[in-house]
Amino acid sequence: MQNSYSEWLTKTYVKEMSNTHTLQALSWRRLYLARAKLKAASRTSALLSGFAMVAMVEAQLDDNIPIGLLVTFSVCTTLLVAVHLLALMISTCILPNIEAVSNVHNVTAVNESPHDRLQIYIELAWIFSTGIGILLFLIQMGVLAWVRFYKFSNHEASIASTAIIVPAIIIFIIFAIHFYRQLIAHKYERSHKGLEELESMANELDGNGLASNPRDPLSQGNIETV
Repeated sequence: MQNSYSEWLTKTYVKEMSNTHTLQALSWRRLYLARAKLKAASRTSALLSGFAMVAMVEAQLDDNIPIGLLVTFSVCTTLLVAVHLLALMISTCILPNIEAVSNVHNVTAVNESPHDRLQIYIELAWIFSTGIGILLFLIQMGVLAWVRFYKFSNHEASIASTAIIVPAIIIFIIFAIHFYRQLIAHKYERSHKGLEELESMANELDGNGLASNPRDPLSQGNIETV
């Protein structure tokens, strides 16, 4: 009886430790993913916002440019810089706290990271920088072409730039939608597979407990041994 109980206790401990390590591994994976997103968002936002500011300062404006075109250029550039700076601010505030935990060589240190609690802000910075920000940058490039080359009478350069920018914007939107759909499908498959594995482990654990627990009245073999 003592051997059966020890075997059951050992199996239970191994299963619980396996589940704990699995949860820790998933948490570390989310931490590294959040850190990678924040780094990419900060680099992209700093680069594109700088380009937008240089484009606004260095653009040569002409008196004959329509006021509507100037307002469009001003609003687009200001909105672009604001979106990227917001993403940069979020990344700058959260990234040091995640970096401090990721550099600690301790499995349980992941519990001290705020990446799960601040997940919505991390996703917001990622979408602002790589989604809305890049889309606004493409739009600004098209508007800037009209502002820069408007003084030429036939507008060939502006029309050519628009003919290139519009398909690029359409391709970007299609790629973004397709990418996020594939990403969501991948996360769903991984979550579904993880739930199936956990259910299988739980059923196996319950089966081992009923078969090996000497205190269970349903375990007839153990009763006879007693």
